[in-house]
Amino acid sequence: MHVLDTNHLSELGYNSTAGARLRSRLDQSNVDAVTTIISVEEELGGWLSQVNKCRDSDLQINIYARLAERVSFLARWTVLQIDAESLAQFRAFRKQGIRIGTQDLKIACIALAHDATVLTRNLVDFQQVPGLRVENWLD
Repeated sequence: MHVLDTNHLSELGYNSTAGARLRSRLDQSNVDAVTTIISVEEELGGWLSQVNKCRDSDLQINIYARLAERVSFLARWTVLQIDAESLAQFRAFRKQGIRIGTQDLKIACIALAHDATVLTRNLVDFQQVPGLRVENWLD
C-alpha cells in the first residue's frame, strides 16, 4: 500500500504535470494508493482558512467552489484513520526524540500501522522515522 502525503495528494488533485506523472505511476503499480485523515485535515484546513480570511463576498464564491472541488476529490479516496495504535506509536517516537512536524509524524505512524510506504517530497523528515518506507514519486 502507498500512503500519499499531502504534497503528492495535492499534485494529483490539481492535475499538474508532476501530478500526471504520479497518476501514471500509480496506475501502473499494482499497489493500492490511499491517503490519511491527516492529509485531509491539511487540505481542507487550508481552504477553510482562505474562506475565513476573505472579506470579499464575490471572491468567496470562487473559494467556496474550489473548496467544493477539493471535497469531491478527497471523497474518492480511501482515507486511513488515526487509531490507538498509531497514537501510541506517535507518543513513543516523541519520547525517543523523533522531532519532525506533528502532522508528518502522525502520517508516518498511520503508514507504519498499515505496513505502507509513504509517498512524499519531504524525504528529509520522513526518513527520520525508524522502520518507515518512503519514496518521492514527484521529482
